[in-house]
Amino acid sequence: MPKQSEFTVANAYQYDHRNARRWVFSHLWRHKWYVLGFLGFATIANATFSYAQVLIGQAAAEVINPESAQAIINISLAVLAVMVTSGITDLAQSLSTAVLAQRLEQSTREELYASLLGKSQTFHDRQRVGDVMALATDDVQQMNVMINPGIFFIWNTIVGIALTLLFIGLMNVQLLLVPLGFLVAYIFAVRTYSRRLNPVANKQRMQFGKMNAVLEETISGIEIVKASAREGREMHKFRRNAKLLRDYVVKQGFIEAGYLPLLFYGITVGLSFLHAVWLFQQGTIALAQVVGFMALVNALQFPAFISIFSLTLVQLGLAGAERILRLIRTETEMDQNESGHSAEIKGQIVFENVTFKYGDNMVLDNLSFEVRPGKTVAIVGQTGSGKSTLTQLINRTYDASSGRILVDGVDVRDWSLDALRSQISKIEQDVFLFSRTLAENIAFGAPNATREEIEQAAKEAQAHEFILSFKDGYQTEVGERGVTLSGGQRQRIALARAFLSNPRILILDDSTSAIDSATEDEIQKAIRRAQQGRTTILITHRLSQIRWANHIIVLDKGKVIAQGQHEELLRTSRVYRRIFARYDPALKTSEVPTMAIAGD
Repeated sequence: MPKQSEFTVANAYQYDHRNARRWVFSHLWRHKWYVLGFLGFATIANATFSYAQVLIGQAAAEVINPESAQAIINISLAVLAVMVTSGITDLAQSLSTAVLAQRLEQSTREELYASLLGKSQTFHDRQRVGDVMALATDDVQQMNVMINPGIFFIWNTIVGIALTLLFIGLMNVQLLLVPLGFLVAYIFAVRTYSRRLNPVANKQRMQFGKMNAVLEETISGIEIVKASAREGREMHKFRRNAKLLRDYVVKQGFIEAGYLPLLFYGITVGLSFLHAVWLFQQGTIALAQVVGFMALVNALQFPAFISIFSLTLVQLGLAGAERILRLIRTETEMDQNESGHSAEIKGQIVFENVTFKYGDNMVLDNLSFEVRPGKTVAIVGQTGSGKSTLTQLINRTYDASSGRILVDGVDVRDWSLDALRSQISKIEQDVFLFSRTLAENIAFGAPNATREEIEQAAKEAQAHEFILSFKDGYQTEVGERGVTLSGGQRQRIALARAFLSNPRILILDDSTSAIDSATEDEIQKAIRRAQQGRTTILITHRLSQIRWANHIIVLDKGKVIAQGQHEELLRTSRVYRRIFARYDPALKTSEVPTMAIAGD
């Protein structure tokens, strides 16, 4: 696992991350009995099959020069027994390989998923969701196919060739001359083929991820695509990426077309027969050995043929494994700090000279202020002033570039990440809901909540009534990201989720922007009840919410330029006055004094 992670699985199996091959092997070796079973059964299956060819040669000699009637029967029974054994062990190795491949796919997908959960928000900000989905689906699936039938055929090729040469040598060492020449040529051809195929396989997997990313972005933004009449342009972009993927697949086909072992095998068969006949004419070998030798040479056809297919699968699987491992090895900017401070949060928040940069962009510049426990603080400022980013530093979605953020006097970096985040609830304007039931969405932060508790939270958030208007009530399935609900309905579900999780710090980031005034009045009452004894950070431009804040902080270009009460700031802060004059023109004549504004 990476050295740092926001989430790790307790007592997780430790895999070898030094390179893709070691990583895949460490996953396989976790199920070593299936690995050993596959290797053992494959060896027995190939050994018995090769020995059967020798017996067939003996049977041919017995037919030509019969010694007794019983001899041919004994050989026939021996062939039957050997082939039955070969068949049974072949079934056993197939079963072992299938189970091993499925377990590899499961364990790699689980490790990748855990790794994604453990990455920081900064990491996820840089990722294209479609590419990540391609990793978690197609690349992981490609690793399954790499084992079954890829590795399955490769091991059978290695064992099949080795045992065939062994039995030929046991017949007569001189018969190895041509097959050994084939082996040398085969190894050379396979190495050349692999070196040519490897970069194409890597580019193919990368291009598949890019194409999938374009697809995901278009489908996720389909509303904007259609509203802007950009279907044609998006189709052109997708077609271009699909064409690049096709080109890599075609290039793979050209490389496969130049695969030489099959040609070498054809030459080997002819030369082997000539060599065997010549040795027979010299009296070095018997006719039975000629028949058995040619049967064994014919057994080399399958390894020579199937390796083109299996090597391609292995190369694609290793390319996918390299992509997955590259993501897993990427270190996140923070860790979960399991042994860190853990306690019930009282709610004091202190910013001490906090600066935050996103890349080279200065977002927050030397912020210092304090929020007392149980108080409500409103953060106001123009769009882009850093309001939302400020709240993301409290729960360590991001870490400050410099300075300290203290919760109850403890630096957030010294808190156990789970203890810190489990007591902070944030509701944003763009509410995310999962493709689950409404009850499951409300109880997301409190999975053990009872039905009564879920309904009570929904009532407090003014969501109970509209939930019951649905046919299935609380068991209504919502679409992806909650698209089947209106903006106001999504925000009320998010409020219910926050009420149910009973946070010690509640962050409301323009959380009632999509709610009508009548509903907002009721929700404001619920929020006022929910904030009792809790620290609340409020980001909004609505005067109805600003006025009941205990303290207001005004941000401009990432800096705190004013603090105080609403009436005080209207008198003393030109920026504060300008913000609310924009959102409520009535302030220009009613609430904003005509006297000169000082102190800004």
